[in-house]
Amino acid sequence: MRIAVPNKGRLHEPTIELLERAGLHLIDGADRKLYADTVDPDVTVLFARAADIPEYVADGAAAIGITGLDQQRESGTDLVDLLDLEFGRCRLVLAAPEEGEIEAVEDLRGGTVATEFPRITREFFEERGVEVDVAEVSGATELTPHVDIADAIVDITSTGTTLRMNRLAIVEEVMASSVRLFAHPDRVDDEKVSQIRTALESVLAASGKRYLMMNVPEERLDAVRDVIPGLGGPTVMDIAGEGMVAVHAVVDEERVFETIASLREEGASGILVTEIERLVE
Repeated sequence: MRIAVPNKGRLHEPTIELLERAGLHLIDGADRKLYADTVDPDVTVLFARAADIPEYVADGAAAIGITGLDQQRESGTDLVDLLDLEFGRCRLVLAAPEEGEIEAVEDLRGGTVATEFPRITREFFEERGVEVDVAEVSGATELTPHVDIADAIVDITSTGTTLRMNRLAIVEEVMASSVRLFAHPDRVDDEKVSQIRTALESVLAASGKRYLMMNVPEERLDAVRDVIPGLGGPTVMDIAGEGMVAVHAVVDEERVFETIASLREEGASGILVTEIERLVE
């Protein structure tokens, strides 16, 4: 089974890191190669442009693919969105010159909009009932309103910094995007596809979590439970030593500092905090 992933750009490294953390270790690397085997003999990683990945999956060249939701929407392919991988977050926005007269979508009626996402842009304006000419460009989209090529643009932004640098203001958000795991409709129920989805989910579930282990006097167990409810409640085990139990629990990373302080107040000792690589819920 083949899984298509971005071959370069800002999505490449996070994608490879996620696959590695999920246990799909690449055997022969990814530099300047079209594909790589993994430790799973049934899974091969196929490297492609992020924009081409939806077509690879739709055509059956790969069973599943990892790319941005914006790329899938722009491709017009009929794929199944299996999982939000929670990185590569950005927005596709309509923007116009800061000092211009365009303050709403309707102000562009009869105007020209430049973009690298013509399909999404046309659909957006059609839904709003506003007729515009869409000029497809392959780069430097932010410059087009300043050289009289377009009245506004539809482009990707993460923080808005590039737009501000080019004296452009956001008129409206077109769509929000993040990197997703997509599957061909005919492969959704494949066992291997389900295994990969579960593996990736386990990595995402473990993100921002920490595993706590400690010794607790039996008479203070209820108080400790109130401090760390954990996933369905902490795990309690008898240990050698009269009147003591071992308590294990998963807590949010952001709560670790205050949780440890509260646990010590309740009599917990020998508190150990570890990272969690994967968490299957």
